[in-house]
Amino acid sequence: ADERLDLDDGRWEDIHVVTGALKLFFRELPEPLLPFGHFHKFIAAITRRREGGERPGGGEGPADPLPPPRRVIEHKEENRMSAQSIAIVFGPTLLRPASEEGNMAMHTVFQTQVVEHILSHYGYIF
Repeated sequence: ADERLDLDDGRWEDIHVVTGALKLFFRELPEPLLPFGHFHKFIAAITRRREGGERPGGGEGPADPLPPPRRVIEHKEENRMSAQSIAIVFGPTLLRPASEEGNMAMHTVFQTQVVEHILSHYGYIF
């Protein structure tokens, strides 16, 4: 059965309901959108970037096997969701370690930076 969502239904007027449902969906995935196996690769990549390094030449970047990005940030003037805003909201949900190890606060900083970098530089990464 082809079931379609009626976006004109009044219950979808509150954007917080929609974004909360989206965050819950991503949080409850058995594996995050950015897979567990890529967590340390992304952290290493963002650390290299912060230290002035570039993506390793000729090698596969950690985002190469991922699906194409969506373009919410292209409409940031209307939706007020810049790459940084999206990264703050979704970073810890989209990229997390397989087990809660180490410094969670530092992980959150890196998770946010990784997602912001992916969103800001998707043309280069993908």
